[in-house]
Amino acid sequence: MNLTDEEKRMLDGEMGEGVRKAMDMLVAMGKAFDAPRMIPVTRTHVAMSGQEGDTYWCELLVNGGAACKIIPTTNPNWDVPTLNRRYEVPADRLFLARRTDDVYRRIGAAITYCCTPELAGNVPVFGEHVAFSESSATPYVNAVLGARSNRESSVSALASSVTGVTPYYGLHLDENRRGNMTVYVDTEVKGPYEWGLLGWFIGLHAGTNVPVILFNKKAYDVRPTPEELLYFTTESNTSGAMPMFHMPGITPEAPTAEAAFGGNKSASELRVTRADLEKMENLISDPAGKIHLVLIGCPHYTYAQLRGVADLINDRRIHPDVDFWILSSWDAIELARRSGHLETIERSGIRVVPDTCMDQPPFDQFKGKLNMTDSAKCAHYQKRRGLPFVLRRIEECIDAAVKSSV
Repeated sequence: MNLTDEEKRMLDGEMGEGVRKAMDMLVAMGKAFDAPRMIPVTRTHVAMSGQEGDTYWCELLVNGGAACKIIPTTNPNWDVPTLNRRYEVPADRLFLARRTDDVYRRIGAAITYCCTPELAGNVPVFGEHVAFSESSATPYVNAVLGARSNRESSVSALASSVTGVTPYYGLHLDENRRGNMTVYVDTEVKGPYEWGLLGWFIGLHAGTNVPVILFNKKAYDVRPTPEELLYFTTESNTSGAMPMFHMPGITPEAPTAEAAFGGNKSASELRVTRADLEKMENLISDPAGKIHLVLIGCPHYTYAQLRGVADLINDRRIHPDVDFWILSSWDAIELARRSGHLETIERSGIRVVPDTCMDQPPFDQFKGKLNMTDSAKCAHYQKRRGLPFVLRRIEECIDAAVKSSV
């Protein structure tokens, strides 16, 4: 790779062992992907999620004297003071959570603990080169905002935070952002839940392609909300590895289908029907039954979604045998508090918690019990931990929590 003099000094260790490790990793990654050089980044987001490997990497860098040159926002760890009072967490997992807090503060990260930086707190502009990890953030940044990021790991994103650069390959290049697959959506898609199922289905089939998604506008006018696009990007990058797509007339690099393809020919086609969306729900969901936990907010619920829950719950009460948690960002929660919606939600027995990911040890006590969510990603991740989940839209989650069954 062709490195600048400053990058060579980083790699040679002149700026400390921590910076050397970060640059060494980025150079190795660049060589693996045939990147000719590095490119400066102006924003980063680190999906550290309170996991041992991510925390260890951060410790290696900071203990080697590294500090963040580009201040990253961070994914959730978990709200220790709130959840530790309710659930018994093993001492080693509690120690890891506190150790993670400590090391990311020491390296100079912005401790946002939010998995939706693309909506608030760290929003890139069109054409900006960034290094973002997190499954919902990367495709949203690329496709919806028109900024440029590869599908980074938390390790590579932190290395870019320290060095200020990333290898110049993949979706930083114009030619790799052009569509090469056509997806025809022949059914109406309404609400974040259905957009999530659509994303899951397309992600399963897209592979490494960049799909151009065409809607049957004879049926309805397509204008997705930020929440709908958020669920679409989350699920498409969880069932598969799809950090880039185009929706002509919606995403900024695709005013038309022709512009989306940029001269490419479509190598394959996919058609999506209502039956396909129903099939995805059945594929992901466990059978219905008695519910013990309702867990929503993967990705973090926005203020608009919190307001929607307040409207749906109204004066009803959650069944005493059901734990109901909404995971959200601190700013969305504060807006809900100021607006009076948080009081309505909490009066029902629903608890709202910031800074927390569903894939964390406080929820392990529900292993083997049937639970419920409106997020395919949540259901998919938690099944790996031994927690079965019924997947349904938010209205059904609330109804089931009131009755304790679905």
